[in-house]
Amino acid sequence: MAGKRKIQSFFKSLKVRLVLLFLIIGILPSAVLQVGILHSYETKAVSNRSIDILNQAKILVNQIVFNHYLEDTSSEIINSQLEQLSNIYDGRVMVIDGNFKIIKDSYGLDEGKSIVSEEVIRSFRGEEISKYDSENCYIEMTLPLTEKESKEVLGVLLVSVSTDSILLNKDYLQNSALILEVSCALVVALIAVFLAKKMTSPFYKMAKGIVEVQNGYASELNENTYTETDLISYRFNQLFGRMKVLDESREEFVSNVSHELKTPLTSMKVLADSLNSMENVPLELYQEFMNDIGNEIDRETKIINDLLSLVKMDRSAGDLNISSVNINELMDLILKRLRPIAERQNIELVLESFRPVSAEVDEVKLTLAITNLVENAIKYNKPEGWVHVSLNADHQYFYVKVEDSGMGIPEESLEHIYERFYRVDKSHSREIGGTGLGLAITRNAILMHRGAIKVFSTEGEGTTFNVRIPLNYIAS
Repeated sequence: MAGKRKIQSFFKSLKVRLVLLFLIIGILPSAVLQVGILHSYETKAVSNRSIDILNQAKILVNQIVFNHYLEDTSSEIINSQLEQLSNIYDGRVMVIDGNFKIIKDSYGLDEGKSIVSEEVIRSFRGEEISKYDSENCYIEMTLPLTEKESKEVLGVLLVSVSTDSILLNKDYLQNSALILEVSCALVVALIAVFLAKKMTSPFYKMAKGIVEVQNGYASELNENTYTETDLISYRFNQLFGRMKVLDESREEFVSNVSHELKTPLTSMKVLADSLNSMENVPLELYQEFMNDIGNEIDRETKIINDLLSLVKMDRSAGDLNISSVNINELMDLILKRLRPIAERQNIELVLESFRPVSAEVDEVKLTLAITNLVENAIKYNKPEGWVHVSLNADHQYFYVKVEDSGMGIPEESLEHIYERFYRVDKSHSREIGGTGLGLAITRNAILMHRGAIKVFSTEGEGTTFNVRIPLNYIAS
């Protein structure tokens, strides 16, 4: 099993793949070129030899017809030329008369025998036939012996020539090419290994740099040899920076949770110790202290409930209980619950619905998100102020806008308002019982619905939250 993993790891290596790629690029074209050149050489050599033989054979054909060799084969001149043609081209020459009878064979084997073949028959019809048999390594030609005046075919000249010498030359060239190719392959292999090592070295440097960053020896990864390594370094530094921010946020969150939970407990401990240290505590003071302790318990309970809600929001969207909900009725119900709070602060609370809206949402989580926005708009408002909530939709999304005439949010705080336990005005937040978790819960609930939330605010003039949520929920 370990050996199999090593083999898989070996062939997964970019260096190995680059070496193989360079070898293929360097060797394959030369191998193809070698095959092409050898084939071209063989074709050209056979063609040249065929032309030479054909020219010699045509001269001999004329001599045979002119000297009436078919009638008298004793002509020493013709016999000498036949032997010469056979010797020069290492072949066999046969003269066939009109009765398909071999009257002359340069090998002296088949004289007096008859020969009937497709090529001979076609030549008796006046065709010149030339063919190359690559398997048996010979060139065969048949030429008609034609009377010039009457155009009558008197016989056929058959020439069969061996191509062994061409094949020997081809084998020699092939062996030479093979030696050259092996030598080139070794050179290409060395160059390929060098180039592959050179090209992959930045990635090994990056791996080493990442280890150094992880161990704290470096704060950033910088490898700009290639555009790709530069981009990877940039993205890694972004990711690492984000991770550092998350670590800092986590530490800050734990610190804030500890602080927020400890503060009410400390207040209750002080109040309780004060009561225990006094003798004959007046009833009015006792009731006042107990009322303060009760308020601190309520505050502790609210913090814990908000933390539990936030933990649930941090889970996967698979925890959503999606159903079809009438958003108009949901908005009416939310504002009905919050209207008493608005009336106590003389805040005008208005809902404006532009059209009927139904959507696939988690009713509980969406209610919590919208409630937090509207409740914040009421709590962080001016006396005799107003909160305007509107609902609209198109074919794909529904939109909720929450506007208020409140104190607004400073520009430098806008990017932090969704952070846990972040408060724009800490003293005012504590006065009205804020935990600093409401907007974090709201944002998580909206994102779980594949929605979006944006905020626009001017300090001293008011704040507007725009929420966009798909009408149809699509699970990831």
